[in-house]
Amino acid sequence: MPILVAENLVKRFGGFAAVDGVSLSVRPGEIAGLIGPNGAGKTTMFDLLAGSLTANSGRILIKGREVQAAPAYHRIATGLGRTFQIPRPFPEMTLVENVMLGRQRQIGERILPNWLAPRRVAREERETRDKAMALLDFMALSRLAREPARTLSGGQRKLLELARVLIAEPSIILLDEPAAGVNPSLLETIIARILDINRRGVTFLVIEHNMDMVVRLCGRVMVMASGKRLTEGAPAEVSRNPAVIEAYLGGSAA
Repeated sequence: MPILVAENLVKRFGGFAAVDGVSLSVRPGEIAGLIGPNGAGKTTMFDLLAGSLTANSGRILIKGREVQAAPAYHRIATGLGRTFQIPRPFPEMTLVENVMLGRQRQIGERILPNWLAPRRVAREERETRDKAMALLDFMALSRLAREPARTLSGGQRKLLELARVLIAEPSIILLDEPAAGVNPSLLETIIARILDINRRGVTFLVIEHNMDMVVRLCGRVMVMASGKRLTEGAPAEVSRNPAVIEAYLGGSAA
């Protein structure tokens, strides 16, 4: 069974269909790509999958469960994580605090346990902090753990955001342009971490314009153009497809 399925998704803004009847599926354990020219509807598709936007019609299933009417926080609890093209850390909070915020179902989030079970709340917070520190170490950011997030470079913010997603223990992660604005050395770190995380059993769907990165990461890519799904296949096969070449050469600007 695919871990993520979209069936005939449509999203209109007024009379404009940003996503027009798109279907796709992602299999457990794979790194799949979603590519297309600027304005193709890729980020809108991610917003629909993650719950930031609601589709006008169509279905979304995560692990076989329909979620198209569910809010974003419910989809996170179901196992769907998401990063953004422009990372969104809390700038004045430290890196470790930013990562800790991503953990789901913490007992200390409710008022009564803080009064009735303070030791349990404190123990869970220590466990969350330890896990956050381990993730920062995995992302090569542990030396900056107590620095405010505003001090990070663009690439470091991408790594921080990935750590914050991972602490929620997702089954699948939607990555929105992980290479955008990242210097080459940090990009190698990001690619290595994505592959490491995938080997641990986490599935990825990646939007990316850097085709070298797509070829290195993705066994299969799906192509969108003008709000529609155009084709899918192996990266090398898709890159030679005349319809894909035409879509990129004639694609509208974002």
